[in-house]
Amino acid sequence: MDFKLEVVVIPVADVDRAVAFYNGLGWRQDADFATSESFRVVQFTPPGSPTSIIFGTGLTTQQPGTAQGLQLIVDDIEAARAELTDRGAEPSEVFHDAGGVFHHAGTQDRVTGPASEHSSYGSFLSFSDPDGNEWFLQEITTRLPGRIDSGITSFASVDDLTSALKRVAAAHGEHEARTGQEDPNWPDWYATWLVAEQSGAELPQ
Repeated sequence: MDFKLEVVVIPVADVDRAVAFYNGLGWRQDADFATSESFRVVQFTPPGSPTSIIFGTGLTTQQPGTAQGLQLIVDDIEAARAELTDRGAEPSEVFHDAGGVFHHAGTQDRVTGPASEHSSYGSFLSFSDPDGNEWFLQEITTRLPGRIDSGITSFASVDDLTSALKRVAAAHGEHEARTGQEDPNWPDWYATWLVAEQSGAELPQ
């Protein structure tokens, strides 16, 4: 039995203000239903995400702004920060945690700048919505073993696939430089590399 996390409810005080904010981020608005003045459901999905957020009226007893540590994954945190800035989200500077494992709560133990060599899982930034609900971005380029089913390969968006193709093209260029010859079986090599990167298996050389 699969148990898929597909919805996270966040508490907001002003629904229309939240709608304007998340629309401004370029997130897809999936729904806005109201059955009465005391019950309204709004759903947004971040680009490329399998999980959506829901907010509205009469949905949660949490106080507005108390959702903390919501995590979004990107493969280029500098580009993501530039996009958030352009869209008015006021993100923090990129940082890594002093402990090197995962970010602490709030702003504790933040070290300015990305992780060394932009190591996968190590670089973060944060931003908040108008109610103070806290979001983090984490840069992941290569998954650790066991994080993804090795028998499943999927890409959530055109941008996601494009980014992966750029990485495999660069890796294949290094492969051909090492072997000193053109690889006639490059489609097989590409496919093997893409699946290995997603599942955290050893990458072909």
